Order: sequence, then structure tokens, then C-alpha cells
Amino acid sequence: MSRSNRERTEQTRQALIDAGRRLFVEKGYAETATPEIVAAAGVTRGALYHHFEDKKALFRAVIECEARAVAAAIEARSASCDAPRAMLIAGASAYFDAMMAPGRTRLLLIEAPAVLGPLASAAIDAENAEATLQAGLAAMLPEAGAMLEPLSSLLSAAFDRAAIAIETGAKRRHYEQAIAVLLDGLADHLRR
Repeated sequence: MSRSNRERTEQTRQALIDAGRRLFVEKGYAETATPEIVAAAGVTRGALYHHFEDKKALFRAVIECEARAVAAAIEARSASCDAPRAMLIAGASAYFDAMMAPGRTRLLLIEAPAVLGPLASAAIDAENAEATLQAGLAAMLPEAGAMLEPLSSLLSAAFDRAAIAIETGAKRRHYEQAIAVLLDGLADHLRR
């Protein structure tokens, strides 16, 4: 395949993902029909099925893109920190910033588990933001040992609940303070 064909193929795929995202945010997964997606993307139905098995596969691609964007934001912000705790606090702030992208909380935390199932949704998170969280916790809490994975999973769930609360009007500052308290409490407990 020539470079221009590859570029056109990627542009078509991206146009479908972008159109799908817009419609999934606007109408929800269940209310979005594939003819609407192809019309919004300016492509044919055949192009949709060339790139994605079905609407659910397109939705999964949208979710994977969103999850990668969140992880990239966290990594970018926390990379400038030298201490593990500061890295985790900066990562928490970056997570909340990233989740403020219009529709992202709904897509990742409400629609994805409902459409893809909780296991598939959790696997996407585990490959992205949760992986970054686990690395930060490993650096901050080297004594966590076998508890590292469950602690990462529980804290990741706490971040998600906080993002939903913030999206619905709760004070972000309070959740950022609560995350710091949780991290400090874990560190104190494990060092005893």
C-alpha cells in the first residue's frame, strides 16, 4: 500500500472515530445509528465496515483513544516531578483535567462499562491510566508488595468516582485533597 493510500485509510478511520465520538457523546451509544456515523464522517457504510466489524468495535476504538489521551495527559504532567508522591498528586490533577474534556467522563466511566462490559472496560483502563497509577504507587510504596495491584485498582476506582462527582458539580479541590489524604494514609500504614 502506498503512503498516500495508507494516509487516506488512516484519515477515513480517524474520521469515523471522530464522528462516532461526537455522536456517542451527544446521543449515547444506544441511540446512535451507523447511518448517522457514516454521514457525519462523510464516508460510505462500506468504509465503516472495512475499518470496524460493527458499531461496538468503533465504540471500543473511541474508548481506547479517550483512555490513551487521559494516560498521556497524566504522564506528561507527572513526568516533571521528581518525588513519587508529587508525581501521583500531579497525575491526579492531570486526570481530573483530562476528564473535563466534554463527554469523556460519560464515555469512559458510564457508557464503556455498559457497552463493552466491566471487564473489557477495566482492561482498557488497566493498560492506560491505571498502569501509570500503579507505576507511581510502586515508586511511592515499595513495601506494598502483593497489595500493589489491589491498591491500584481501588484507587483507580476512587479516581473514577471522583471524576463523576466533579462532573456533576462537586468541588474538585475537595477530591484532590481526599486523594492526598488517601495516599498519605497508605504510606503511613505500610511503613508501620
